[in-house]
Amino acid sequence: MSALGSLVAGVAHEINNPINFIHGNISYLSEYVLDLVNFVKLYQHYYPESIPEIDTKAEEIDLNFLQEDLLKILTSMKLGTDRIRQIVLSLRNFARIDEVDSKEVDIHEGIDSTLLILQHRLKAHHHRAAIEVVREYGQLPWVQCYPGPLNQVWMNILANAVDALEDAHTKQISQDLEAHPGKITISTSKLDSLWVQIEISDNGPGIPDSARERIFDPFFTTKSVGKGTGMGMSISHQVITEKHGGRLYCDSRPDAGATFIIQIPITQQLAGIED
Repeated sequence: MSALGSLVAGVAHEINNPINFIHGNISYLSEYVLDLVNFVKLYQHYYPESIPEIDTKAEEIDLNFLQEDLLKILTSMKLGTDRIRQIVLSLRNFARIDEVDSKEVDIHEGIDSTLLILQHRLKAHHHRAAIEVVREYGQLPWVQCYPGPLNQVWMNILANAVDALEDAHTKQISQDLEAHPGKITISTSKLDSLWVQIEISDNGPGIPDSARERIFDPFFTTKSVGKGTGMGMSISHQVITEKHGGRLYCDSRPDAGATFIIQIPITQQLAGIED
């Protein structure tokens, strides 16, 4: 995971510089293009009669359409670079490779960054509708934690929820899919002055009792061969309980979805853990 974090952070850093260069110059380019378009319109106003060669070229390039569409293209390019910058920021927040010690962070920021990385898996596909994500965020204080490992916990749990919903969709008929679309709910709350709680629930097929008892065991997986290593939930349990002095539970029943409950102390000193 450390090597993966280094790779993600490195890629994000390499993308960040050129995209910032492009994004920063789009505003200037938009101004220059607007000035040129206005100049052409001013020229057309005072010199409405032109020579045949100019008329032919204007018709060939569809000048009127070009003047309207060019500014729209620049606007869409700015939106695109905004999106890329947002993704790069999320990748850097997710990796947190430069933060080896515990620090105070916004838990919601880490969850949102993870959701953005998983966005391609939440979108609609030809075989299923989009998976709805409901955020029920409470008022949380900043929490002293290890951001990188904690973000990996969100990734493991959310990715497993998506896997469970996709498996359920392959076994349902189209009518069932319309009546019960995939849904993931993330709820956060402050339990008291010492602890915060995060609940991640899905409306998938749930986990049988026999599997639920072993879900945090190393190398145990309910996925088909080649789809899972059986280490994600074990590592998540270790990160929460050992690294943060917290608690991680799973509440699930067959055909009733699954809920993972994470409780974390607000400061590591409260958990008896020092940097």
